[in-house]
This record gives sequence, structure tokens and C-alpha cells, in this order.
Amino acid sequence: MFGNFNIGIMGSGNIAGIMAGTINKMKNVRVYAVASRQQVHADVFAGKYGCKKAYGSYADLVADKKVDLIYVATPHSEHYENVKMCLEAGKPVLCEKAFTLNAAQAEELVRIAAEHKVFLAEAMWTRYMPMLTTIREVIGSGIIGEPKTLTANLGYVISDKERLTNRALGGGALLDVGVYTINFALMIFGHNISKIASCCTFTETGVDEQNAICLQYYDGKVANLNSSMVSLSDRQGIIYGTKGFAVVENINNFESIAVYDKQYKKVASYKCPKQISGYEYEVAACIEAIKCGLIECAQMPHSETLRVMRIMDEIRSQWGMKYPCEVQEEEGKHLVELADQPQTAETAEATVTADVAEATEAAGAIEATVTAEALETAKITVTAGSAEAAEVTGTAENTEVSKTAEDIA
Repeated sequence: MFGNFNIGIMGSGNIAGIMAGTINKMKNVRVYAVASRQQVHADVFAGKYGCKKAYGSYADLVADKKVDLIYVATPHSEHYENVKMCLEAGKPVLCEKAFTLNAAQAEELVRIAAEHKVFLAEAMWTRYMPMLTTIREVIGSGIIGEPKTLTANLGYVISDKERLTNRALGGGALLDVGVYTINFALMIFGHNISKIASCCTFTETGVDEQNAICLQYYDGKVANLNSSMVSLSDRQGIIYGTKGFAVVENINNFESIAVYDKQYKKVASYKCPKQISGYEYEVAACIEAIKCGLIECAQMPHSETLRVMRIMDEIRSQWGMKYPCEVQEEEGKHLVELADQPQTAETAEATVTADVAEATEAAGAIEATVTAEALETAKITVTAGSAEAAEVTGTAENTEVSKTAEDIA
């Protein structure tokens, strides 16, 4: 199994290409297979990156016994089902960030991984970089005094990408770039957070185009985070202390850290070691963990993935921003609650799926808790919700949307 570690890539978009190119420059590991929902895309990808196998379905990739690890590089909205399929088949997984759409999905995947004793990790690549150790050592040395405040900014003009504007695909700045700022805060200040405040502006499609987040810690520290998909930012992370401050260049691919004293003079600087792309560190960490029989990586344990997802859930809750699948799930629960309400004997045979005419004709319908009016309202709610979801997703239920999004992921 470990003579030449075989990695299968699920998805054939830009990120998948970067990963494949990186793996091709590593030792004792290869891009063995790729899978796309369109065979032609898989064939083109395989030809470009030298994959031995090219599959036109994800199921075929999962079924390949020679694949040692599957790297999931599909849109956010597809992660849950894609990873679940891998885990239930006993295949180790490295899934791109954002890990899932919400914490509930992430919790279920972690549960499945534990139940099946299968390796699972999130590809938050900055967590695996050796430069992170340097940054922590600099801050921990006391050279800037006691750290008090942190800022992190990450923004690109990328709002022309459908996967980022389509709510059904888990679009928005938060899950794509905001996740880096949150991880940066947790990596430096930890997770003992007492309060979260945030705001954002929305696109016409209903996803956040830019946002501002403030994390307040129990020990008095504060992290101010900004992310955007409609404007460029300096990509810096700055840690402010009582004796100086440290500037980290490029928080989503660490380049350097510079330290300044109270007179704003640079007193120290450290550069990132030479690397292929930065992706190699997470790949190496996963391989080592799998060889050791572990089901998670120490650099990005399941507990940290869940913390980040819960923070993002809270932030979206403050904005009132929900993805279509979440809206549909809530409507389904509402219908179940209506159906579970107590009914009189005369109306016990009337169901939530019965139409209004049947409900009103039922004997003693006026006395029933679930009245015809309530049933009619429930039906209208479901119809409206379905219509809204259909309007937002377009043909998201059709695999063509997923195929298109996959290629630009």
C-alpha cells in the first residue's frame, strides 16, 4: 500500500490542478486517479497531470481499491455527500475547506469517520505549514510583549465565479476566504471566545460579498477579521502586543513575518522556507497519519474543524443567511411538527399530505388541532420554499450545475 502512495482526486477544477501539480513534484506519492462528473473532463485532467486512471463518476473512483487517499476538491455544497460516500466505503479523505456547509454536516462526517475508523482531515493548508510554527514561536518569545489584538484581512476580486455567487453551491466570501481569517485567529489566539459580532453586505443572489467579524476572548484579546470577494486586500495578519507588533504577509500562504518595536522599527524578520506550492505539507501529514493508523491529523484535528464550522454557523445566523438545503430541511421539520400535533378521533385519518378539500370534508375538522387552514398554509409554505430554492439554484438539482461548478472550483 505504501510503496508508492496513490492519491485519487475528486473534482477537476483549478484547485484540483494545483494539488495534482504539487503531488507530481513530491517523492513516494503520485496522482493515481481523477474523477469528474464528465468523462471528457477527467480525461483531459489525467492527460495533463499523468493520472493512470480517469473516471467519469465519483463512485468509480471510490471503488478503486488501489486508491489510498481521496482528495475532495468539489464545490462546498458537494463536500458532505462526496466525503460521506468515501468514508462509508472505507476510503481515507482529505477534504478542501470550507469542510462542509454547516456544523451539522461536519459533525455527521466526523461521526462516520469514527464509526468506520477511517481517516478524515480538512485541507486548511495553513495549519500544516512549518511557517506557522515560526509565527507561534515569535509571538511566544515575548518580543512583542503580551499579545492583545489581532487583525486579519483577505480579499480578492472573484465575484465572477459562479460557485461563489450561487447560494445553492455554498457561495459567499465567508466559506471561501473568510474561513482563512477565522483560522488565523484561532491558530494565534486560540478558541476561548466569549463573543462574536459581525456584519456583511450581500450580492443580488443572497450571499455575502464582504464581511467584518470581531471575536472577543475571555482573556481580553480581540480579533478583527475582514474578508471579501469584491475587493483586493493586503492579505496581512497583524498581531499587536504591549511592546511591539508582528506582521504576517499573506495569511493564506505564509510568506514572511516581520517584527516591529515601540518605535515602529523592524527588529526581526523571518521568511518562509522554499516550498512547492504549500499543499505538500498537508499531503505529507495525511500520509503519515494514515501510516500510523490515525483517523485525523494533529495539525488540523476534527475538534478544530468543528469549532470553525460552528463559528461560521453563528456568523451566518447573525446575518440571516441560509443555504437552500438548510431552508428545505427546516420546512420539512415544520411539516413533521404539524403532522405530529394531536388530532381528534374524527380527524385522525386526515394527513399532512391531504389537500384542503379532503381536510375540510373530514368529520369534525373544526375541532381538529391540525385544521384545513393549517394544512393549506403548510402546503403554501412548502411550495413557496421549493420555488425559492428553484429560483436560486437554477438547475442545481440537475448535475450540469455541479459539473460546471466543479470545473471552476
